[in-house]
Amino acid sequence: MLGFFRRRKLRNLRKNTEETLVMHIGDTPESVYRFVEKLIEDYSPEVIIHTGDLVDNIKLERKPWLKPAYIAGLRKLAHILKGSGAKLYIVPGNEDDVELVKKFFGESVVNPGSVVEIEGRTLALGHSWKDVADKNADFKLYGHNFKAIPKGLNAVLGVNFLFLPSGRVVRIDYPVGTDTARGYRLWRGL
Repeated sequence: MLGFFRRRKLRNLRKNTEETLVMHIGDTPESVYRFVEKLIEDYSPEVIIHTGDLVDNIKLERKPWLKPAYIAGLRKLAHILKGSGAKLYIVPGNEDDVELVKKFFGESVVNPGSVVEIEGRTLALGHSWKDVADKNADFKLYGHNFKAIPKGLNAVLGVNFLFLPSGRVVRIDYPVGTDTARGYRLWRGL
């Protein structure tokens, strides 16, 4: 039910403001690509930031023999993101092949720890919270794990929509099963 209210809030804000809309995603398994594409269609963000692990169902760092499947997933995501018409910022993650990410996204690729300015607000971009924790920025965008930090927006926890320059944030949850597709194990007991 909370998701319904968040989407309604996002739709109302989008309709009633001229602010720039930034969409922040990260750690995206292929199973969420259609969901991401639908959010782009519904809300037309002017800027999209992906904070790494673009094909998060493929753990390339540990299973390099899966590179052909990784390339296929990267191609699908590049088609969606580049087709959006939004300004892109792509931060490679630990499960990404940096050269392949550059091949598909070119000048949109930024190094972890980069700080960008959008509508007079500064955003530190990293894959992990460690990339941005010490940066002087209005917002710190990252993913990789469930860690929360001051001024942080963690893309593992959901898709963050950031209205600039006001700084209003609406988080939309990923579909059920996303963490399983990412390969996260649920611990029970203790």
